[in-house]
Amino acid sequence: MTQPKSHLSIALASIPAFLDNGRLDAAELQNLLDLALRDQAVDDDEKRVLGNIFKQAELGELDAEVRLRIDLARRQHGIPA
Repeated sequence: MTQPKSHLSIALASIPAFLDNGRLDAAELQNLLDLALRDQAVDDDEKRVLGNIFKQAELGELDAEVRLRIDLARRQHGIPA
């Protein structure tokens, strides 16, 4: 059986983060980035999905560490704000 497209895996993996407490924590963020980087590149679909997840996360409160890591991921991988 083939693996689902990584952007779909990222989207599905983000659901529990927001259902749990409505906030994206550092471990959840790292998991999403690891999924995107499992092939050592972040493609356009992954950028789009991560950008949407980051926007959703920013609607609530973010820890300073998570804020910094989102900003870094955007700069490093060209993820839209």
